[in-house]
Amino acid sequence: MADRVIARGATRALFVATILTGSFLLFLVQPMIARIALPRLGGAPAVWNSAMLVYQALLLGGYGYAHLLGRMSPGRQRIVHLAVLLAAAAFLPIGLSGRVLPGGAEPALWVPYLFVVSIGPLFFAVSAQAPLMQRWFSSARPDSDPYALYAASNIGSFVGLLAFPLLVEPMLSVTRQRWLWSAGYLLLILLVAACARLLPAGSAPARAQVTGPAPDRRRVARWVVLGFVPSGMMLATSTFVSTDLVAMPLLWVIPLALYLLSFSIAFAARRGVADLLTGSAPVTIVLFGGVLMGGFAERATFSAITALILLFMISVALHTQLYRLRPEPARLTGFYLAMSFGGALGGVFAGLIAPTLFDWTWEYPLLIVAAGALVPQAYLTVGLRAFWHRPGMMTAGAVLIVGALCLAILLIAREPAGFREVRHVGLIFAMVALAGLVSLGARIPYLLVLASGLLLFGGVRSLSLSLEPGARVRSYFGVYTVADEARRRTLIHGTTLHGVQLTGTAARERTPTTYYTPESGVGRVMRAAPLVFGPAARIGVVGLGTGTLACYAQPGQHWRFYEIDPAMAALSRARRFTFLADCAPDAQIVLGDARLSLERAPTASLDILALDAFSSDAVPMHLLTCEAFVGYARVLSPHGVLAVHISNRFVNLRPVIAAAARAGGWRALILDHRPSLLKEEETPSTWVIMTRDAWTLALVAGDEGEWKTLRQRPGFAAWTDDYASILPLLTF
Repeated sequence: MADRVIARGATRALFVATILTGSFLLFLVQPMIARIALPRLGGAPAVWNSAMLVYQALLLGGYGYAHLLGRMSPGRQRIVHLAVLLAAAAFLPIGLSGRVLPGGAEPALWVPYLFVVSIGPLFFAVSAQAPLMQRWFSSARPDSDPYALYAASNIGSFVGLLAFPLLVEPMLSVTRQRWLWSAGYLLLILLVAACARLLPAGSAPARAQVTGPAPDRRRVARWVVLGFVPSGMMLATSTFVSTDLVAMPLLWVIPLALYLLSFSIAFAARRGVADLLTGSAPVTIVLFGGVLMGGFAERATFSAITALILLFMISVALHTQLYRLRPEPARLTGFYLAMSFGGALGGVFAGLIAPTLFDWTWEYPLLIVAAGALVPQAYLTVGLRAFWHRPGMMTAGAVLIVGALCLAILLIAREPAGFREVRHVGLIFAMVALAGLVSLGARIPYLLVLASGLLLFGGVRSLSLSLEPGARVRSYFGVYTVADEARRRTLIHGTTLHGVQLTGTAARERTPTTYYTPESGVGRVMRAAPLVFGPAARIGVVGLGTGTLACYAQPGQHWRFYEIDPAMAALSRARRFTFLADCAPDAQIVLGDARLSLERAPTASLDILALDAFSSDAVPMHLLTCEAFVGYARVLSPHGVLAVHISNRFVNLRPVIAAAARAGGWRALILDHRPSLLKEEETPSTWVIMTRDAWTLALVAGDEGEWKTLRQRPGFAAWTDDYASILPLLTF
């Protein structure tokens, strides 16, 4: 008897180890490949969403393969799956394909294609582990519940995701990461082979005993929908969080890690935590959803934390619903296939359809409302239950809520700022919170309260901008808002101000503003250009934005802008911002990732290069590696000047630039410009100028003494394409 118990424990331990290893590898490779892709594809958060689409599609394929494989006999399952694993091993060591983005290719389609041809076979083979090993465990131990192993699978996924930014990326170069993952894959093959030996003998298909009827279409549809909403929320949250910080795997993986952790809680054998969080989810949704819609730029960290909590609560609640609707073990793979199909649809919606269909992130409030419609609810008190069950009370409550919403909108519209600003935040929050608590359990009134909160906090404002021609532009790289204000026009990307043009007279419209004023670091460089490089200076700018820097152009100079987003060039061509048209109409605009475009530029073809590439407040990591600075040095003349914009609310980039300067033999000075509070058109900025010629540096900096030597941080390693970590640089 004791030997049997030991054997059962050893069998379970082997299957758990196999599932943990496969899941660990599966989700370690996601941020790892995205990190490898940065120098090739750029740092926009949409690149991560494209990668996620591929991962979800391959995961769906792996689950479908596991479902079909379950119809075969155990002997054939062993042979087929081990053959698939060995065939995929031909793609080791894992890495990114050498294919290059063709000119004019659509990134939203080409980037997923690149990921598929690079890691598709390996990811597909590993993705089948969780459902297939649970199926094999059910065959080897028919009297055990295999669903608990799914929680172990997601723990492995969670650990793999967090291990990358916290341990693997800071400690290992990309080359070593690839070999480490490849070694783990070979270990997985050995573990799967050991599990295969435990399958029962026989030529009949391995099917667990079926005791109940097959799930009907309505139940399967609920599986799909309950997989759809959390998946879409996870991608939308990833875009929100990474847009305002930096394009890096550390922030990309947090939403995905929470999404996976929710599975571990929802499918755990002990139900206390899952039930508690599921019961709290309706309150969290109605309170946090509205706060998040407010888009409070001055509290970006608070907003990010709120978004992550909201995602986690929604995911736990809906995945707990999935657990409650799970079928018997015999139908396990079909259940996972339907759930994975819903996840893939959520990824397609948030990653492909929404950016094309909407001019703003409307998928976010839509998914929040969908979550509110799906999470289980209970009345707060017995008295409220009796209140809502009175005849006609549901209808009367709905009418009252809609009337209150219309009245609130009318009051907001009468404010001086209209729908442009969220006013009376405390009062609105208190009203929504109270109404939300009272309406818990009454589904229709609750959804109306939730929708009202979303509209009042930011939905009406966003809708007004969407209805205003030219006010909103959405592309693969983000959402841009053009706002006409008193005597000025602004451009906002995410929650970050990207440019301001003064309106009125011609002189005002040509005045450099924000981070580019004459007293800023880059302003001083541009004003010194005629003295240092003569009347025919060749000037390049990475990042077009509103085109403000063009107003430093002088007759005879040659200007070139490098811009990854065609939407930015379209704004200038449509004269939404006229800096470029008025000040440098002959300037060349080179579309595409700046680093790749500069690699194709002639040697020594620029005298000044201004590096001003931002995605909201995030600086793409691949533009700050030593390899990137080698490219900048090549395209600059021997006495050329590189001006780097490093203003950032969350990341201290000074050590990165200082280390790159030391590695490349550059001389570097830094200027922190803090304008007077009376100058509303000026914005605080930090610029670094770099050159290899001491005389040029002296001419550009002048003798005012405001430039400071850029100091090195002891022990800080320069970023390279093979190694980079921002953990030591976070400031929030």
